[in-house]
Amino acid sequence: MGCKTNHIEGQLIYQELEKGGYTPAKCEQECDFFILNTCSVTSHADNQALYILKQFKIKNPNAKIVLTGCFAQTVQNPEDINADIILGNNEKLDIVQHLENYADSAKKIEVENIFNIKEFHHKNLEFLNTTRPSIKIQEGCSNRCSYCIIPYARGNSRSDSEENIINQVNLLANKGYKEVVIVGIHIGEWGKEFNKNLLDLLKKIEDTGISRYRLGSLYVTEITDDMIEFLSHSEKFCPHFHLSLQSLCNKTLKNMNRFYTKEYAKNVINSLHGAFTLPYLGCDIITGFPNETEEDFLETYEALKETKLSFIHSFPYSKRKGTPAYNMPNQVYEHIKKERTKTLISLSNSLHTVFLESNKNTVQEVLFQKKSKKNGKYMGITKNYIKVFKYSENNLWNTIEKLPLSEYEIE
Repeated sequence: MGCKTNHIEGQLIYQELEKGGYTPAKCEQECDFFILNTCSVTSHADNQALYILKQFKIKNPNAKIVLTGCFAQTVQNPEDINADIILGNNEKLDIVQHLENYADSAKKIEVENIFNIKEFHHKNLEFLNTTRPSIKIQEGCSNRCSYCIIPYARGNSRSDSEENIINQVNLLANKGYKEVVIVGIHIGEWGKEFNKNLLDLLKKIEDTGISRYRLGSLYVTEITDDMIEFLSHSEKFCPHFHLSLQSLCNKTLKNMNRFYTKEYAKNVINSLHGAFTLPYLGCDIITGFPNETEEDFLETYEALKETKLSFIHSFPYSKRKGTPAYNMPNQVYEHIKKERTKTLISLSNSLHTVFLESNKNTVQEVLFQKKSKKNGKYMGITKNYIKVFKYSENNLWNTIEKLPLSEYEIE
């Protein structure tokens, strides 16, 4: 469940199990262990995890349930959860050891205080079944946004070494991969422990054998003029930015403990538009944060219209116990949050349509991925994150072509 980082860790769990002699069950009814790697970014994610466990237990009451991930790390009363083994985020990457030491009769809870973890947990994926593998460069977050549970699930920021990251990129390039995606919980904090920053790392990635690289989510405060200048002249960087904005209302940003203003964010977005040709600019926006009035929401809405973004990922504010926002006054009604989210989804659809239209008469470099079994079309991704569909009798998987988008279906 959850983010790209969690999916990488899910693949690592799978890899460690296979190395340990475990084999994947053909169906839920046949398995000895059911492992759920959870998200906890919203209360809905927590409830979804509990529902999945309940449904599985009906299908296979004899299997042992392993609950891990962010929900397992932050759940208030783990002994009340219907799971046989509960592993925290640091423990889950040593899953074989925990399964081997499990005694059938007892509930096993292994969840260390995540703030005691000071080092990056080094484990690299060796087996990949994707054309655009992700490389996790960083873990945790040292910011304390007033709504966010993630620092309590992931701990403070800690970085993988530059050497290990570059070795991974080169290894993937040597295996024939064309693109890597640089991810983490807060990649803009990479390198602070050893007096380096993300731009230092990107300059090293530029010198590897990889053809393209793409970045995960960034704060606008982390996109410096120097970074824009460097990336705008790169032939390998994919001009695809996902901005962790959360709001474009100054009052709401202050209440969220976000240390920038609407004006600052808009300036960064304008700089990105000016430096790159048709960049993909996406963002996250929380609707219905405590004390957000209709006027505050409209301030964000109007600012988003002006920015000409490519996509808005909007979602309602979710109360997370243990965060400052949980006890803030003037909580917004659920139906109002949902209406505001619907409004932003509609705006996002309009902005994305404009973005696609502006790309239709361009020629783009497309990296082809999976082939549809229904229509025989391959789906590919442009550098600026447009999906392109092309029919071919030849195998296009993991190949790059330059194509005029006007001749193909895009989305």
